[in-house]
Amino acid sequence: MKNISLKLQLINNRAPFVIADAFNLSFIFWLSWSLKMGHFVKPNELSPLIFVLIPLISIPVFIRYGLYRAVVRYIGYRALWTIFQATGLTVLLIALATYLLNIHEIPRSTFMIYWMATLIYVDGSRLFSRWRIARMRRLPGDKGKPVVIFGAGDAGTKLIRALEKNPRLTPVAVIDDEPSLYGEFISSLRVYGREQLNTLIENYGVEEVLLALPSIRGHDRQKIIEWLENYPVHVRTLPNLMEIRDGKVFVQDIREIGLDDLLGRDPVPPMQALLDRCIQQQSVMVNGAGGSIGSELCRQVIQLKPKCLILYDISEFALYSIEKELRPLTSDLGIELIAALGSVTNKNRVAQFVKKYQVDTIYHAAAYKHVPLVEYNIIEGVQNNIFGTLAVAEVAAQYKVRNLVLISTDKAVHPTNIMGASKRMAEMILQAFQSRYKTTNFTMVRFGNVLGSSGSVIPLFWEQINAGGPITVTHRDINRYFMTISEAASLVIQAGAMGQGGDVFVLNMGEPVKIYDLAIRMIRLSGLRVTRHHTNKETSTDEQNTIDIKITGLRPGEKLYEELMLESNVTGTEHTKIMRADDKILAWQDLKPQLHILEKAIKHHQIEQIFQVFLNTVDGFQHNGRIVDYLDAPTNKKKTKVVAILK
Repeated sequence: MKNISLKLQLINNRAPFVIADAFNLSFIFWLSWSLKMGHFVKPNELSPLIFVLIPLISIPVFIRYGLYRAVVRYIGYRALWTIFQATGLTVLLIALATYLLNIHEIPRSTFMIYWMATLIYVDGSRLFSRWRIARMRRLPGDKGKPVVIFGAGDAGTKLIRALEKNPRLTPVAVIDDEPSLYGEFISSLRVYGREQLNTLIENYGVEEVLLALPSIRGHDRQKIIEWLENYPVHVRTLPNLMEIRDGKVFVQDIREIGLDDLLGRDPVPPMQALLDRCIQQQSVMVNGAGGSIGSELCRQVIQLKPKCLILYDISEFALYSIEKELRPLTSDLGIELIAALGSVTNKNRVAQFVKKYQVDTIYHAAAYKHVPLVEYNIIEGVQNNIFGTLAVAEVAAQYKVRNLVLISTDKAVHPTNIMGASKRMAEMILQAFQSRYKTTNFTMVRFGNVLGSSGSVIPLFWEQINAGGPITVTHRDINRYFMTISEAASLVIQAGAMGQGGDVFVLNMGEPVKIYDLAIRMIRLSGLRVTRHHTNKETSTDEQNTIDIKITGLRPGEKLYEELMLESNVTGTEHTKIMRADDKILAWQDLKPQLHILEKAIKHHQIEQIFQVFLNTVDGFQHNGRIVDYLDAPTNKKKTKVVAILK
């Protein structure tokens, strides 16, 4: 019943076009004959049969070519080519019919005039209808926010068409860097050069610029964004070509500017041989599979066609989410997918999965990584990050797993917090194990912050901007390294494949980003200005278009500058974005007693003893504040003592 109703609705929508074409095409033929004769021909001078033939032939052909099936508001260049073909065929059929029916009074040139006039009529009527429908779809009294499209290419054209169905955004012009396009029209919008943006803002009240440049290099995109920062417009962008679905552009694809756009770094193509080496047709286990890095590792691992992929995580919801995402891919690829719920500190459970599924490679991404949270929950942070890694390393050694890759962090270098110190000790465990167990390659990969991970600063800043501010920054001079989460996961896989045993690999994160400057840039790209940011360069008095930046102070365990290497002694590898660090190694006989002390301190909740182990073991450890662990809060006297030791 529903299908019948839908068909009736479609017929009702198309009927006016069919009726209009039946009448107008006959009128156009009479007009074409009159043009040929040089005077208006009286209708009774024409054979009545011709007025029957024209709609009788034209309407079925138009139906066959889909001129009534396609909704006119979606019409584009392909539809215009279809109209060209359909009208050409109708003219040929009408000419043939007049010949067969012995209608000889029509001059042959009349058909050529008729074809040209029909093309103009059909094209014009469809384009006019599309324009009218787009106008009618807009909310009453709402003309939509005027926007400029940057990019006159295919993506820009598709974006303009998509916006015609959106009542909130009205494209008024196109900007492009190609001079030959200036003055041309794309979907009824004129193309301008960059120097005209100010004029467009003044004349049309432009509030937003949409970047339709999915194939542009990262460095070039960065330059365009830097240029746009000087204008009072909100800047958003389409994703890159890899993210655009089937080459189609939708309004919902438009996103805010991300740090990857601001950095302008072009990713280095992965080395396929390295990607395949530890994964293809092998049994792979990802610990922390539901986390930010772990889930991206799983996505990339499954595309490399392992024999079996074990998703291991302590979080039920995180495990459910990643399994639900990956399960549909496994049947096509013939991969066995195991969703294992458990903690990495449970050595027996880890061992059971490694043994049963004969695991070849383990990616160990199960760690507590949020610096302040670990500061407030020291025991759990140390237990999971250090002894969870120890348990996995012992299992890997026992069952002769070929590769164990630890996901480490830049915070492990000269750590000022518990999280960083715990990750450095996890590295030291694997380094020490390498000299004892030669059948397993123990590899560590160290990198900074990843875009899109939980707790990432970019989504937080956009959320604060959308709420009207203020943006919160812990310190004016704080900086961080950043990398896209997909690139980081790809490099982890490749670095793990290069490991020869005990290697600490460092990913080239580019230049560090100053978080304070990043906040200012994001405010500007929102079309707003900073109320105050403690400089004399910029102060706005228009409170409606400004956002404040609030300095909140460093959080527990947080440091201003991150480092990726303990020393400057690093060497290159076969991959341009992966370096090998030559860090100091502590022998197992020296590390093992410290682990026993640490284990006892955890059991008896001796926070001071944990700090002392880090001071004795972790090179460069210097905690930058007092102990704030929730369960240690009442022992104020002991805190004072520990702080004195640390200083």
